[in-house]
Amino acid sequence: MASPTPVSQFKYVFSEPNLATTFQNPISATTAENAKKRHPAESKGFVEEMRFVAMKLHTKDQAKEGEKEISQPEERSVVMWEPTTGGHLRFLVDSKLVFDTLEKIVADAAYPYYAEFRNTGLERSASLAKDLEWFREQGHVIPEPSSPGLTYAQYLKELSVKDPQAFICHFYNIYFAHSAGGRMVGKKVAEKILDEKVLEFYKWDGQLSQMLQNVRDKLDEVAEGWTREEKNHCLEETEKSFKLSGEVLRLILVSS
Repeated sequence: MASPTPVSQFKYVFSEPNLATTFQNPISATTAENAKKRHPAESKGFVEEMRFVAMKLHTKDQAKEGEKEISQPEERSVVMWEPTTGGHLRFLVDSKLVFDTLEKIVADAAYPYYAEFRNTGLERSASLAKDLEWFREQGHVIPEPSSPGLTYAQYLKELSVKDPQAFICHFYNIYFAHSAGGRMVGKKVAEKILDEKVLEFYKWDGQLSQMLQNVRDKLDEVAEGWTREEKNHCLEETEKSFKLSGEVLRLILVSS
């Protein structure tokens, strides 16, 4: 019976330079490639990762990077929309509830870094209050908040306390979507039902691009303190954010 190979020889085999390279390099290369596929925008900062994921959830009608199939009326290109006055009012009321909730969450700051997002210039509650008052002066009855807005506001309240990474996902998507696609919606509504009047909801005091950049920088700074798992969790919340925001947006197209 042959004597067992000494342990020292096993050690030598796996510590020999050429063989070690053979065993290790393919694994390292595969791991790096998989990480690159999972987080293709990671090198540009976490906000760019959030943007990348969000754009994939648009339809081709909405954005060239979009991959989602159209399943709801608000997912069509804005140029095809037929907004209604009643629906738009419901949308504004529910939007105000959502933005009121966001601003209160940031003001109360259950987590210290929420306070970084106070007074960014992106706040919309005051602008929405002015718009609703204008509609009231035109003789319109302002409705109470409806299910989409109530549901989203309550979800944000709960999330902000128990799941800060997921909350930040919603914060980012709500404000940045409104500053981009939201302005297109505002223009369409103005053309169709408001005699070209652009509402305060779609106006900002100061340079919007700079305000957005300031918030991007703060978001990236906050995310630097997160683990990769926490970042992934934030990104995974994007679909939920789109679903809830879409239900509020859909109100614009309601006939009454």
